[in-house]
Amino acid sequence: MAGIAPVRSSEGRPRRRGLMFSAVAVGTLLAVPALSAATPAGAASAAKAVTTSARANTPKPTVVLVHGAFADSSSWNAVTSRLERQGYPVIAVANPLRGLADDSAYLSSILDTVPGPVVLVGHSYGGAVITDAATGHPNVKALVYIAAFAPDQGETGLAILGQYPGSQLSPALTVRPYPGGQDAYVNPADFRQVFAADVSADKARLMAAGQRPVSLAAFAEPSATPAWKTIPSWFLVAGSDRAIPPAAEEAMAQRAGSHTQVIRGASHAVLVSRPDATTHLIEAAAHATS
Repeated sequence: MAGIAPVRSSEGRPRRRGLMFSAVAVGTLLAVPALSAATPAGAASAAKAVTTSARANTPKPTVVLVHGAFADSSSWNAVTSRLERQGYPVIAVANPLRGLADDSAYLSSILDTVPGPVVLVGHSYGGAVITDAATGHPNVKALVYIAAFAPDQGETGLAILGQYPGSQLSPALTVRPYPGGQDAYVNPADFRQVFAADVSADKARLMAAGQRPVSLAAFAEPSATPAWKTIPSWFLVAGSDRAIPPAAEEAMAQRAGSHTQVIRGASHAVLVSRPDATTHLIEAAAHATS
């Protein structure tokens, strides 16, 4: 190597110790980066790189969206498009709205068909449905409540509304009979004020015209074993909700130990009026449980 003179032996023949030294030195220098990975900082950096690579190569969980009363699956459209752009498979379930036990059994049958992990999201009455349906499904890794009911065992939606003042829903309802029961609608004249105050008047009018009714029995049916006792949960509280009082949402979130976000000024239709915030909370749940 240039700059390292060979050392001569007593017999006058050049010895190769210098060349051997240079080879060892170069080898040592080349080995330094590899040895740094063995230090605590290097190990942490290597572990982080492996974790990041594993996450990048792991399929994202399926997000199952469950609408509530007086709505349909299209209420999730803006959220669905955002999730799909981020690479999430999405199923927006058509909630039957016939009764809590029946609706939960229907959702449970759908969860049986979804391979891999699931982030299960419910809006409004859909929160009660996911609370019952997720129990016993190990593939459900997170529950996300969007301005929703999260009842305890034996609770009803009516009982929860009765505990907290502020709901304008009951006097706004119109009831129509159907064979075997009664359906509840929100009076179109009251729909925007009660359900979608921060949605444009034109959009709220279309939502009112296309609303799907819920059986009155659904709100009076007691909840079964709540999945939020065993599955991590996230909760978006709509700060200006006139259907489910914000105080009720906050109390249910606290009881469930949910990661909670409060959006001031948001109506009950927060998934329509604030799709970015709704999507971000769902993604937070997906990231935390992946």
